[in-house]
Amino acid sequence: MSTQTRVRVRRSMDPKYVKRRQRGLAVLIASFILIIGVSAYIAFNVISGNRGGAAVDDFDGDGNGVVAMVQIKEGDSISSLGPELEERGIVASDSVFQTAAASNPDAGNVQPGFYRLEEEMSAQAAVAALLDPDKQVELLDVHGGATLHDVNVKGGNIREGIYTQISKVSCSGGDDSQCVSTQELESVAANTDPADLGAPEWALERVREQGSDPKRLEGLIAPGQYVIDPNMDAEEILTDLVTRTTKRYNDSHIVERARAIDLAPYDLLIAASLVEREAPAGDFDKVARVILNRLDEPMRLEFDSTVNYGLDDVELATTDEDRARKTPWNTYAMDGLPATPIAAPSDGALHAMEHPAEGNWLFFVTVDDQGTTVFNDTFEEHLEDVDRALESGILDHHE
Repeated sequence: MSTQTRVRVRRSMDPKYVKRRQRGLAVLIASFILIIGVSAYIAFNVISGNRGGAAVDDFDGDGNGVVAMVQIKEGDSISSLGPELEERGIVASDSVFQTAAASNPDAGNVQPGFYRLEEEMSAQAAVAALLDPDKQVELLDVHGGATLHDVNVKGGNIREGIYTQISKVSCSGGDDSQCVSTQELESVAANTDPADLGAPEWALERVREQGSDPKRLEGLIAPGQYVIDPNMDAEEILTDLVTRTTKRYNDSHIVERARAIDLAPYDLLIAASLVEREAPAGDFDKVARVILNRLDEPMRLEFDSTVNYGLDDVELATTDEDRARKTPWNTYAMDGLPATPIAAPSDGALHAMEHPAEGNWLFFVTVDDQGTTVFNDTFEEHLEDVDRALESGILDHHE
């Protein structure tokens, strides 16, 4: 046996050498176990979306039944809602929500509005709810020609007014206790100073002249689609709508536009509302010309729409008794324009008043059920066309 071999044998049998080898091996094994544990911990947190060190749990399912209203504002992304959703207990974690939003290919298509979510939703369910039109609170959709109050048409039909529409939208948030009634809206409209509701300065005096009539806000909620916060009360809702309309009118330079046709801006709204209620499609500019021509004569407008506006039940033709009623709107019984608009004037009706057709017409009448409307310069010609309307059955009275 060589000297080198004998040395290795003696070392392998030395107790001190054996203990050192055992300690080294134990350290190596412990280090290996630690590395495996750390790797598993990191992998778990990456998978769960937690990078802060503490394990994160996601809620299960579609929520616990407690409705939580969430707003997506214009220009917001779905991911921007994460911190709020976590804080309100709608999702368990912003980071898990971000992961769910990033993995949904439709997340970029989210629409502004209010959405009915629930507390304790899974992140995936919350993202899906924000992309579900059925979860979105209904928009207030005001059409040109809409009126604040319901219109009862003889024969049983009802055209819902803006107050009724607002009430229904306020109830679509899923909590009936939050519903705003039409009576509350009418009370606010009648009793709250129009300046406090955001009405334009150029309309304040005329609106106040109508006292406590809830119709005095007619025309100050412009046609369009509005996102309504269902948590607002009646005064907050009307203030929001009127303020937005005022900004829209003022941004369009309505004062200067009205001055160009020798009208006050409030009178431009009134005249445009008559166009909206009187003119068939395609004839807005012609009816606008008739209005201006009659005002220039001067002669009474004598529009049945202004008679109907003050009636509980309306129909196309009005009676002699109805036309004799003195109301703030009846242009058979008063000179000039009505005291307020009789509907929400659309941009098209306003444009028609600013750009009326060329003509000397003073009269018009619809002569058939297709909506054909004939315009005349003289009363004699007008009477002939009224006879045509009577023969067709479309009219039993002329304006």
